[in-house]
Amino acid sequence: MRATADNALKIVVVGGFGAGKTTLVGSVSEIRPLNTEEVMTKAGEGIDPAGAWGKRSTTVAFDFGRITLSERQVLYLFGAPGQERFRFLWDRLFSGALGAVVLVDTRRLEDSWYAIDRLEHHGTPFIVARNNFGEPSHTLEQVREALDLPAGVPLVDCDARDRESGKRVLIALVHHLAALADADGAALSGEAVLLDRTVLSGEAVLPEGAAQEGARTAIDEESTP
Repeated sequence: MRATADNALKIVVVGGFGAGKTTLVGSVSEIRPLNTEEVMTKAGEGIDPAGAWGKRSTTVAFDFGRITLSERQVLYLFGAPGQERFRFLWDRLFSGALGAVVLVDTRRLEDSWYAIDRLEHHGTPFIVARNNFGEPSHTLEQVREALDLPAGVPLVDCDARDRESGKRVLIALVHHLAALADADGAALSGEAVLLDRTVLSGEAVLPEGAAQEGARTAIDEESTP
């Protein structure tokens, strides 16, 4: 956490192996994301999905990114590992999370069931984002039915490679949290309001000085087509 920040918020990105979690965290993070990608080797044959869809590396711990909300508040993004053998890490990653994004690949929807089950078990609010690898072959309603997803859980489309698309996913999660808060008769937390109105809307409030210029430059460069 930067020296001036005294309040950290947390969102977790989960889903099956190769669904695009590392890509999503990297596309929206204002910093170069920390990741634990390792090359897949023959030692993983029979354990990990070997070379699934041309994938040659895999996350072995978690991905980490950051978005500055104000001089005092930052948002931390954690991408969970997708392989079954690393799922013991998920429960710890869920701890203290404001909410979660379940990223799904419709070619392997069954890989998303465990993530949804664990989030429901923990009572962690979440939305589902379909990461489109090419033109979708099913409607969102068909995907909802296949996942047996409750009507109250938002289901959205995204391209994990695109920064603006990734930001819209995070905004959808914030709106879902707001709706849940209203349903409970509680006011939406100031942190969630700030999340929606600042960086996710392209109006980041950053610290003064050289760090500010560097962060602004990084955001501008990433936002330039």
